[in-house]
Amino acid sequence: MRTEVNGININYEKTGKGEQSIVLLHGNGEDHTMFYELSQLLAKDFTVYALDSRGHGESDPVDSLTYDEMAEDVVSFIKKKKIKHPILYGFSDGGILGLLIAIRHPGLISKLIVSGANLKPTGLKNWFLRQCELDYEANHSPLIELMLNNPNISHEELHTIHIPTLILAGEDDLVKEAHTESIHRNIENSQMQILAGEGHDTYVIHNPKLYDVMAPFLFGE
Repeated sequence: MRTEVNGININYEKTGKGEQSIVLLHGNGEDHTMFYELSQLLAKDFTVYALDSRGHGESDPVDSLTYDEMAEDVVSFIKKKKIKHPILYGFSDGGILGLLIAIRHPGLISKLIVSGANLKPTGLKNWFLRQCELDYEANHSPLIELMLNNPNISHEELHTIHIPTLILAGEDDLVKEAHTESIHRNIENSQMQILAGEGHDTYVIHNPKLYDVMAPFLFGE
């Protein structure tokens, strides 16, 4: 399905009929189909909205990308569909969007789950940043430019997040573990889980394991 927000068409899939809604946001260069298995499991209890960010999947292509614009697309989508206080889960770039939404639109979402998210490019491991720089020199992709120059979220901004938050990362993530820990330390009402033996996306893409990791937080008080 497609709907217009902020002058562009956003593609999304809706599953389930639960009273509580959950919004799923994918990572850089991916689309909502990566959450197929997770959506099927969540749909037993929730209404699930899995979105394609602008410039991704079947949403409208764009010449340039910013996290601010993508975050505001999600905000506009939630408001347009009259989704009341959804839970939001974001992976990687989607996690960055989740943090920005929680900071800038307090009261919009009820719980936040982020995995493999970073506050600044320096939160990514050095070898991965070097690879991104080489890739950008070769193809000048706006997707890679986005990661090289953004985001820029401060600890002070994290302090404004007061909703229950779960922060996930793999033991072998692309994000430095100390950086993930700093996100946790600066969000007052947060939990953190570093998943042993997992990489950046191994427990996320087409993996029902993510549901088992999320479930205690989703169904807890």
